[in-house]
Amino acid sequence: MAQPLVKKDDDHDDELEYSPFVGIEKGAVLQEARVFNDPQLDPRRCSQVITKLLYLLNQGESFTKVEATEVFFSVTKLFQSKDTGLRRMVYLIIKELSPSADEVIIVTSSLMKDMNSKIDMYRANAIRVLCRIIDGTLLTQIERYLKQAIVDKNPVVSSAALVSGLHMLKTNPEIVKRWSNEVQEAVQSRAALVQFHALALLHQIRQNDRLAVSKLVGTLTRGAVRSPLAQCLLIRYTSQIIRDMSNHGQSGERPFYDFLESCLRHKAEMVILEAARAITELDNVTSRELTPAITVLQLFLSSPKPVLRFAAVRTLNKVAMTHPMAVTNCNIDMESLISDQNRSIATLAITTLLKTGNESSVERLMKQITNFMSDIADEFKIVVVEAIRSLCLKFPLKYRSLMNFLSNILREEGGFEFKRAIVDSIVTIIRDIPDAKENGLLHLCEFIEDCEFTYLSTQILHFLGMEGPNTSDPSKYIRYIYNRVHLENATVRAAAVCTLAKFGFMVEALKPRITVLLKRCIYDSDDEVRDRATLFLSILGNDGLADTEKDSIEFLFGSLEAPLVNLETSLKNYEPSEEAFDVDSVPKEVKSQPLAEKKAKGKKPTGLGAPPPAPVSGFDAYERVLSSIPEFATFGKLFKSSSPVELTEAETEYSVNVVKHIFESHVVFQYNCTNTVPEQLLERVNVIVDASEAEEFSELSSKPLNSLPYDSPGQAYVAFEKPEGVPAVGKFSNTLTFIVKEVELSTGEPLDDGVEDEYQLEDLEVVAADYMVNVGVSNFRNAWENMDEGNELVDEYGLGPRDSLGEAVKAVTDLLGMQSCEGTEMVASNARSHTCLLSGLYIGNVKVLVKAQFGMDSSKEIVMKLAVRAEDPSVSDAIHALVANG
Repeated sequence: MAQPLVKKDDDHDDELEYSPFVGIEKGAVLQEARVFNDPQLDPRRCSQVITKLLYLLNQGESFTKVEATEVFFSVTKLFQSKDTGLRRMVYLIIKELSPSADEVIIVTSSLMKDMNSKIDMYRANAIRVLCRIIDGTLLTQIERYLKQAIVDKNPVVSSAALVSGLHMLKTNPEIVKRWSNEVQEAVQSRAALVQFHALALLHQIRQNDRLAVSKLVGTLTRGAVRSPLAQCLLIRYTSQIIRDMSNHGQSGERPFYDFLESCLRHKAEMVILEAARAITELDNVTSRELTPAITVLQLFLSSPKPVLRFAAVRTLNKVAMTHPMAVTNCNIDMESLISDQNRSIATLAITTLLKTGNESSVERLMKQITNFMSDIADEFKIVVVEAIRSLCLKFPLKYRSLMNFLSNILREEGGFEFKRAIVDSIVTIIRDIPDAKENGLLHLCEFIEDCEFTYLSTQILHFLGMEGPNTSDPSKYIRYIYNRVHLENATVRAAAVCTLAKFGFMVEALKPRITVLLKRCIYDSDDEVRDRATLFLSILGNDGLADTEKDSIEFLFGSLEAPLVNLETSLKNYEPSEEAFDVDSVPKEVKSQPLAEKKAKGKKPTGLGAPPPAPVSGFDAYERVLSSIPEFATFGKLFKSSSPVELTEAETEYSVNVVKHIFESHVVFQYNCTNTVPEQLLERVNVIVDASEAEEFSELSSKPLNSLPYDSPGQAYVAFEKPEGVPAVGKFSNTLTFIVKEVELSTGEPLDDGVEDEYQLEDLEVVAADYMVNVGVSNFRNAWENMDEGNELVDEYGLGPRDSLGEAVKAVTDLLGMQSCEGTEMVASNARSHTCLLSGLYIGNVKVLVKAQFGMDSSKEIVMKLAVRAEDPSVSDAIHALVANG
């Protein structure tokens, strides 16, 4: 058997530990396995060899068919040994080797003999092994024995049969479902594990019958469960029933809530914790329902057992995200946990306090956290930093102490992720709290003086270039920036040159000094730094030229219209030709495009060996295909292609989804069809579209699909005309029509002339969001200020009651189809107000920016102040009309 880890040399300084499996090779172990064939078996030696084989199998070592067969046959000879320890090892190796069907027969008789043995250990293990290796045919032969084992008086045998049933339910469910009576009897067992396994198996058997599960839970909640493990399972099943009932619109008092509350008074700690966790995770839980659960969790906070303290504080941490006021009574107990020896408990206690503390307790918390931070790992520090960021946004007046704390830990030792979390937090605070800008920028400047991470240095320099020129004294940042030109690597030096140029362009008084500094940079050793310095000197030297100044602002502070990842993908897909690469052809939607595979030179496969044509995807691929179809070639430039919308349920005989292609005055529906019936061939496949609920659309043409073999995707098209530049909306009914032919599976040839048939598809809607491309901007504030203020339109809207602000933000974002900027799509779970920044490109290539400010009152009513700026004032009106009608 494997020996435990021991010290190789007690006198060695490093006290190295070693593993008994070091240096094990498969070939050597297979040679050792010959001991299984010895006339006089050595049980200890055989057990050691089996241990090594198990180690190799669990380390991913693969055995050939011949090697596995030889080992298996050798192992079967070990059944003649009466040694109990060796027999247990034999059971393990047989399970791991997973013999084939013809080999199983050899060992079945020995296992069945053990299954009827008087030794309970043999019986239990034989049942587990047999159920693991046999198929459904052999299973029916031993089903009678398994039923008897389930109700056996020995709990070990009974549990083995029940656990085997849980595994077999995945492969032979019909057989296992016949054991319901025996399993029901085992649920009444006095043995804790038997009751636990029986309840798990019975629930699995009935899980697809909601009424049966509800009846089972109703019966057991009346006190028939003695096992704490089974009680925990029952609590989980009860919680699921409560959730299902609330999802199906059942209102009034929650069913089974009294049972959950009664479990809080159970004598077993695990049951109490499970019940408390279940109550806190109920949908729309009220303060009255939470109170008893919070009370028992508070008692566990002072438990001498670390696991109970951890479970309690972790549950309270989750509750604090949605119901911070309910947890405030536990704050005194949690403050004592900050000095807990278990750092996980201390971290959870601190982050919970940061979520539930009030403004007056911030200073005290900061002092406690300062002593604590040096003792925990980076992953815990990141959690604390994120909690402090949320606290600062919650109490803006406390930004000084919180910012100073972040600045202090920024100077301490730490990894990249930890430092990035701090920098991101400081940047967020600067953006959301205007008074914190100058203080925060100075902290960032001090950090880059000795920052070892190039990425963070470049990001901070970029942020300085955007925010620094707008401060009261921009000149104080120049020293920190120019130091980077002398002391850093080429990447950081290039970023510093860009930042200097932004200061020179935005602050007229600094331009002469910046020009001198940039002239020194043209002698840099790196060509990128020299090129940037030369370029920016040229820009700064063009005084008084209005057109040049506008271009310079766009170049220095603007953002790419197309996402960088889309530009990169398009460049990689571009094949050299006489036609130059066109930047305007790069898709502007913020989503990844599949990289086109390079076509291998040579003859293309044909016939059955040819792979089925996959439906095209990606904006540029759609545009190429549509422009090659004569009926659609005159529609002009494609504006947007939607993501595929499913029109059929999963696992149906025909799978259809549709892509909406939007043009200036046309809409084309591309129906991607797949035939999932091997015995059928579909011909003349078309989609009949009823546009009676889309009055502004008129059908122009359709392009049916000639043939649709099994598992070979194909496309049918229908084109509609609409008023030019108007975001027309409507609902379309779709019916798939085709001629279906039976085919010979061996040859694929049709057996008859076929019959006409049709298949009803789901309805399809064209909505206002289809006319908006979600294009992001890197610096929203600059983009907003550069947009004509005269085109701004502001109005307020009531959005009605919502569960959270996040739900309202998502609803408005989805309605407009715009891209959220600067992470403003993320909303704190307990936030009462939030500002979301959105950008997009409206049909006609009109840039649109939106500031949506949300507020929630005590009754969860949401109000929104919507400010829209667009290059065309009519588009601002259209966005407001969309929200008003949405």
